[in-house]
Amino acid sequence: MIKIGLLSDTHNFVLPQAADFFSSCNEIWHAGDIGNYEVIQKLREIKPVKAVYGNIDGQDIRCEFPEFQCFKAEDITVLMIHIGGYPGKYDKYAYSLIQKYQPTIFISGHSHILKVINDPKNNLLHINPGAAGKYGFQQKKTMIRFNIDKAKISDLEVFDCS
Repeated sequence: MIKIGLLSDTHNFVLPQAADFFSSCNEIWHAGDIGNYEVIQKLREIKPVKAVYGNIDGQDIRCEFPEFQCFKAEDITVLMIHIGGYPGKYDKYAYSLIQKYQPTIFISGHSHILKVINDPKNNLLHINPGAAGKYGFQQKKTMIRFNIDKAKISDLEVFDCS
């Protein structure tokens, strides 16, 4: 079993509570719009980081992190991209990746809106962790953590710093 911390849209800022919230996690996944490399360094002080770049990220971030990642976590295939949409309104490129990789979990950011939606049509769980930064139109700063045990996703928790 692994415990995952998930966030997006930090825009140069790491919530002070991130260290405590992610301390029990094995990895932190960042779904883009990181902002600057200092964010990655701060998150790596907590746990190892997997990330994708977002539309605001510069070359320093884009040189290390790809536009999307598809990987295995336990027995689950995960697809993560910054601009992805959500069930019924997927971004065209993201949807082509969903069709190609057939993930169990599809993660995207960009909207700054927390969403966890089961997509039975594509047989996946869509997760958008909302925005953890202080820039943007969101009224809530959110992060997520959850467990993956073989092929089971469980104990999803939302941190809401309003």
